[in-house]
Amino acid sequence: MMLSLTFWWRIVRLSLKMLGGLLVSVTTFARGEQRQRHAIIRQWSRAVLHQAGVEVRAVGFPLDADKPVTLVANHISWSDIFALNTQHACHFIAKSELKSWPIAGRLLTNVGTIFINRNDRKDTHRLKQVVHDLLAAGETVAVFPEGTTSNGRDVLKFHASLLEPIVAAEGEVWVVAIRYFRSSDGARTEAPAYIDDLSLLDSLRAIHREAPVIAELRFLEAINCAGLSRRDVAQRAEALIRAALQS
Repeated sequence: MMLSLTFWWRIVRLSLKMLGGLLVSVTTFARGEQRQRHAIIRQWSRAVLHQAGVEVRAVGFPLDADKPVTLVANHISWSDIFALNTQHACHFIAKSELKSWPIAGRLLTNVGTIFINRNDRKDTHRLKQVVHDLLAAGETVAVFPEGTTSNGRDVLKFHASLLEPIVAAEGEVWVVAIRYFRSSDGARTEAPAYIDDLSLLDSLRAIHREAPVIAELRFLEAINCAGLSRRDVAQRAEALIRAALQS
């Protein structure tokens, strides 16, 4: 009974934090300068994860943390987005279906998520220009090339097409491996995995049972995309992350 009560209290606090974020996204965030907006996203993302029972550990990130880059990572959970945002305020490339999510969809839109219809080639061409403009403005873009989530024990095949706008911009790709650990004993955990038919509530309950959970973001390599094909970048990033996940 006590576990149930503490879990639901966690859900209440998390919901209030999300609603507060929605309010901030149309007030302070909308009016703020770039540096202020980035700081708001980083701090708010860390607070959301803390309410959910997740703490972040970043390993090996370069010191020039304000440099505009593209983050490419494996995808395990809904919490990956918030975890990456604690290090770099990111414009995520996400499937268009997320835009229709209640509260979260509006929040994602307000903070600059880039929605794409992967079945529409015209949308892919539009994305190239959007990514180019964001990088030129000093913004960070993030993408999960697997296109879906996994249990985090291995990495799924990277879809090179999702990297096309990034490679076309000839930017720098930071390859990041995401892993989750139990804080209690340091063992790997699949509790945050948002896979199959798992609901968000079930995912939160699984995290709650093992909380606090550590989301480890491990920087692996910076890839200069100039002169490379999207397939080259996808294969290199996939191999680096697979090696890190299996170590």
